[in-house]
Amino acid sequence: MTLIRCDQTPAWTALQNQFDAHGRNFDLRTAFAADPQRFATFSLKAPHVFADLSKNLLDADTRQLLQDLAVQTGLPAHRDALFGGGIINTTEQRAVMHWLLRSPSPIDTAHSADTFVAKAATEVQATLAAMLAYAEQVRADNGITDVVNIGIGGSDLGPQMAVLALDEFALPGKRLHFVSNVDGHELAAVLKRIRPESTLFLVASKTFTTIETMTNAQSARAWFLAQGGADIARHFAALTTNVKAANAFGITTTFGFWDWVGGRYSVWSAIGLPLAIAIGAAGFKDFLAGANDMDRHFCHAPLPQNLPVQLGLLDVWYRNFHGFGSRSVAPYHSALRRYPAYLQQLEMESNGKRVDTAGRALPYRTSPVVWGEPGTNGQHAFFQMLHQGGDVIPVEFVAVKHPRHDLPDHHTLLLANAVAQAQALMLGKNDDGGHKHFTGNRPSSFLLLDALTPTSLGALIALQEHRVFVSGSLWGINSFDQWGVELGKVLAKDIQTRLISGNAAGLDGSTSGLLAQLRSSN
Repeated sequence: MTLIRCDQTPAWTALQNQFDAHGRNFDLRTAFAADPQRFATFSLKAPHVFADLSKNLLDADTRQLLQDLAVQTGLPAHRDALFGGGIINTTEQRAVMHWLLRSPSPIDTAHSADTFVAKAATEVQATLAAMLAYAEQVRADNGITDVVNIGIGGSDLGPQMAVLALDEFALPGKRLHFVSNVDGHELAAVLKRIRPESTLFLVASKTFTTIETMTNAQSARAWFLAQGGADIARHFAALTTNVKAANAFGITTTFGFWDWVGGRYSVWSAIGLPLAIAIGAAGFKDFLAGANDMDRHFCHAPLPQNLPVQLGLLDVWYRNFHGFGSRSVAPYHSALRRYPAYLQQLEMESNGKRVDTAGRALPYRTSPVVWGEPGTNGQHAFFQMLHQGGDVIPVEFVAVKHPRHDLPDHHTLLLANAVAQAQALMLGKNDDGGHKHFTGNRPSSFLLLDALTPTSLGALIALQEHRVFVSGSLWGINSFDQWGVELGKVLAKDIQTRLISGNAAGLDGSTSGLLAQLRSSN
């Protein structure tokens, strides 16, 4: 497999020329007036997700050049290596096979039949069966009313987002809590609401050494024992590969996963146990099936009809040619309120890189800043900036056609707001006085689910995973390591010791001053 960085291809030069000639001053209103079929031309249907991309700043020629860029960089071969178990995480010398976690048993024939992949598939199915059996056991145990997931990063954001999103499918009588922050206020607030005899704690840490997670776990264990709790083996389980450390903690029920599963891609693994407890084994299998449907689409759909590819290409077009530095995510469904936070880790931890796979500094920017809140709340907060601010910020709307409540008028009003905001961003409004002037021509994408179900949520998440892979592949970066999180963690250990001792020797002036201020009684 030979990958070529995007700026070293003929298509990159052609795209720069296209941007200078047509893209820089592209006007959506003119484009719609000139092409009555623009909506149909720039709409795509993928499994469980419909996408209207017509309100984006590109024409058919630009789209073709972006597809040429994908081919010239070797994206199809890189995708095949991903699904074939290739060592594409080159800095850690690992395969990247989160897709295998949702591939039907024994192995999806669309993927490699390599011995390594086949062996991993067998292990995946055995772990999944054990994990789902345990989930059903917990669901049937009326003595357990509360489940507390203790994790951080991918061991928290994925399962928390999914559990909230699928609350309508959750088993009544089981309350799910999530603790991630090492700030003791978060754990203390949860402990006030539970009883030791009716609580199950899930400790989610691959190595069972993550400092934030283990600090919270040790405090939860101490609280459990101090409150008269008995039988740690019944009330604690671990999602880890470090069985020995879990046993030393007192945990006998463990579910592992593999080094080819990155944390931000791990909701499909044993890390998804909170979701399996909430929606049951059948619901969790539907969740996996929706993701697998999107995997197949990504593998087999031609580039012009391939939704993850088209979204990833659009991200490159906006980041590197238009110079847009962020993307706002606006889910018009309250159950998706943690979806923007989940995407922040998925995209910025994956593609927030400044060097390519060979360690060379990049001459262009990579990941945009991803941020957002559910609509219509965002309309009364940051949408002012989206409409009239000095920066153009593409918006990605997510809406659901059919609600799961029967309150009259609410959903029609919600959907009307979503469509109207996308329309307003594009059309704008003239005002000679200036204060009420909307420039318009502000781009957006619109993702529509028929209903928010385990299946459609799985497809939506997998769509975003593959979209990040596409842009990262074109940029020539490794989307699957995260060295940027390490330095601060290492320094924190030193600072923690200094906070206790007061030793500021060798510190810079600011850090030394803050240390003194924190230790001061004033």
